[in-house]
Amino acid sequence: MTPRFRLFSALAIAAALAGCRSSGDIVIDQGVGIQAFRNACPAVGVPDFTGDVTVFRAAGDTSANNIDLVAAMTNVRSTCNDSGDKVFAAVTFDVLARRTDVRGARTVTIPYFVTVLRGGKAVVTKRIGQTTVTFADGQERAQGSGQGGAFIDKAEATLPSEIRERINRKRRPGEEDAAIDPLAQPDVKAAIARATFEVLVGFQLSQDQLTYNATR
Repeated sequence: MTPRFRLFSALAIAAALAGCRSSGDIVIDQGVGIQAFRNACPAVGVPDFTGDVTVFRAAGDTSANNIDLVAAMTNVRSTCNDSGDKVFAAVTFDVLARRTDVRGARTVTIPYFVTVLRGGKAVVTKRIGQTTVTFADGQERAQGSGQGGAFIDKAEATLPSEIRERINRKRRPGEEDAAIDPLAQPDVKAAIARATFEVLVGFQLSQDQLTYNATR
């Protein structure tokens, strides 16, 4: 894996996490201190550069005239069951594909991944699935779908009570730690990271495909 590819992967994950706001976010409540609104359900998102794929006829030629097929992931939806000791997050999505040569019937298989990320960078699990789109003779566009799921230990996705108390405690002017932001304290930041999980879904791209998406 080249340094450039690693950079694109990091950017993809960071962008996905930046866009995955949910009821688990920690927000500032002006005037009364800090309140934490979060549950054990993970945020779900598609990392940048992995939500579409372009297939070329001939390797090494990324011109528009050489495009064979393009596909995009859309309608990403998630459900979560956190009633037990294990949290289960299910993800579904649609795939919209378009080909340039409409002669003949054709079925295309496209691989995708479902990854559980902890603390914004640690990959806990990664599973590869496949979705298929089928074109009838003369048909330019076709649609497929995909799904995946992930289990997360509820205890690991829950902030320790001591950390929750420090974050939520209302601070009054004049108190010794009134001006201290608990979210900036290293041990609090580390605890939040350990308890933060994301489920990311995207196309399983080759290095060339990822580079093309990131630089076009």
